[in-house]
Amino acid sequence: MKHHVSFDIEFRKNNTKGFYIVFEGIDGAGKTTQANILKSHLLKKNKGVVLTKEPTNKPPVGNLIHDFIKGEIKIPAVAIQYLFAADREIHQKEFIEPALEKGDIVVSDRSFWSSIAYGTLDKKEDFSKLKNKDVLLVSESILSMYHQFIVPDITFYIKAKPETAFARLSAMGRKTEYYETLDKLQNISAGYDWLAEKFPEEITVIDGEIPVEEVSSEILKKVEEKL
Repeated sequence: MKHHVSFDIEFRKNNTKGFYIVFEGIDGAGKTTQANILKSHLLKKNKGVVLTKEPTNKPPVGNLIHDFIKGEIKIPAVAIQYLFAADREIHQKEFIEPALEKGDIVVSDRSFWSSIAYGTLDKKEDFSKLKNKDVLLVSESILSMYHQFIVPDITFYIKAKPETAFARLSAMGRKTEYYETLDKLQNISAGYDWLAEKFPEEITVIDGEIPVEEVSSEILKKVEEKL
């Protein structure tokens, strides 16, 4: 049985003294590297800056998510998105919002945006086969869990080819995690591409294929324009 439901999702603008910067992209795109580089740059400028990431590593929810990603426990893939949402809600209220209210610059490795790219995969949907209205329906159902979340002031989508990212991950010589297979990276990448096209005013695409220093330079320029 199908039943169509129409609804609006409202996010909050950041009206605090702080500034909220997020890095998004598939695993292996270089977002973690760029988040660390940006933090170091801002600290040298004597800015108050905190670096964080999602999912968190904090118990009980963050640890549970990481155990799933590492293959140490089994959870239905759809259910994992509810854990992501719970972890982000805790993170938003206990860390991000207090830091922004204090006036800090929050640099985060991922935010609620990634729930679309990863959540659609977990719902066993293939972006390449979905019609636009179906993508919207699936995306809205996922985003509904993040009603009233603060939208980042800048979201950088580090765009790298799935094959490039997979090669980088393989070169690390560690066990492949749940979302790191090539087919999953391809589907997640398509999700991020859709997000960037759907929300061009919120998401800034950065070429993750160019040298690290060039990526950093482009990011720093855009951040300094906003601060």
